Amino acid sequence: MADQFARYPSLAGRGVLITGGASGIGAELVAEFVRQGAKPAFLDIDAAGGAAVAAATGATFLPCDLRDIAALRAAVTEAAAVVGPIAVLVNNAARDDRHALEAVEPDYWDERMATNLRHQFFAAQAVVPMMRAAGGGSIINMGSVSWLTATGGMPAYTAAKAAVRGMTRGLARDLGPDGIRVNEVVPGWVFTERQETLWAKPEAVALHMRMQCLKQKVMPPDIARMVLWLAADDSRMVTAQHFVVDGGRV
Repeated sequence: MADQFARYPSLAGRGVLITGGASGIGAELVAEFVRQGAKPAFLDIDAAGGAAVAAATGATFLPCDLRDIAALRAAVTEAAAVVGPIAVLVNNAARDDRHALEAVEPDYWDERMATNLRHQFFAAQAVVPMMRAAGGGSIINMGSVSWLTATGGMPAYTAAKAAVRGMTRGLARDLGPDGIRVNEVVPGWVFTERQETLWAKPEAVALHMRMQCLKQKVMPPDIARMVLWLAADDSRMVTAQHFVVDGGRV
């Protein structure tokens, strides 16, 4: 099945860093970059899941709590030492835990920003010197349709994901003179194992499909294929953009 989709020669041998690669969309990203002949390293707090993905794909796994910026910076340096200078960064890690408005306290708000937004900026900051030295690179930030669809029940998450859009466009402007492209991929409801387990009840899926133009579930490979294109030289003049992959829900 995978043979029907595009291969990107420009990705061969390219150093790639993916955050949150131990499960879901991130694990699919790791596998897809390996299939392209790239050299991905990935970060995740889930040591067991990360080890399993590394064993299955041959990719480099570095355990890391992305909320710890010192640890993140050290992991980026270690990743580059293993796979070479980072030419592609995919800021994938996030967690869409539900939370009620009344239950949010300042420490939880700050933790949600650290989990869903802050590490994207500091990961970009850490790889930029390598990309500048190479004459360019591609940074891909993962957003969410949640704020576009006015989804309730997780206001800190939707605030963080909305901020990804502004950060992406600002970084694209700042880094464009260095040949570094910055774009956002905006997944819809992607039916990962976590989503199927926690929220994909039959009635919820049926309602969602009525609102989605294409009547199939969006799956992790659908997101990965958009990321691959943005990572490759095929999209060399694309920056400061966002690409919604949601089957036409928004």
